[in-house]
Amino acid sequence: MLKIAIVGPESTGKSELSVALASHFGGSYVPEFARIYIENLDKPYTFDDVCVIANKQIEEQDYFLKKDTKTPVFFDTELIITKVWFEYCYKQVPEFVTKRIAESYFDLYLLCYPDLPWIPDTVREHGGDDRLFFYEWYKCEIELTGIPYTIIKGIGEARTKNAINAVNNFKKSFLHE
Repeated sequence: MLKIAIVGPESTGKSELSVALASHFGGSYVPEFARIYIENLDKPYTFDDVCVIANKQIEEQDYFLKKDTKTPVFFDTELIITKVWFEYCYKQVPEFVTKRIAESYFDLYLLCYPDLPWIPDTVREHGGDDRLFFYEWYKCEIELTGIPYTIIKGIGEARTKNAINAVNNFKKSFLHE
């Protein structure tokens, strides 16, 4: 089973891309739990809330580890985003998050470049130049894992085609190793 994480700053098309890729490749799509969780809070999120989000992400990953499937799984965000959020907001990262990232769960990262227009909503906090700041941070964190990644750029269908090509190219190399 191929496990692919779609990561990037806010408003870079991760959710739409995750759904499109799962549909194109006949795989599974795992939605961004953090968005669902934060949208349903009736207060500002806390360190403990981000721990809940991290634990749910791990639970979702473990669910797919237990499945015996030949189809790829596309995760709309993952723990690297959560780790950065811990560091940015609280200046600390729980050990269980760092440990899980070090276990190299994913086969490939698709890192979405912030070349799409910013679309604010009730849970997005960082538009403008912040998106490039977080993009660079996520890129550094991905590189620390040693897991392959591809930067995804483009508007509309071009972005989806670039992501499909990245997955196909990875699959060719993944299957020949």
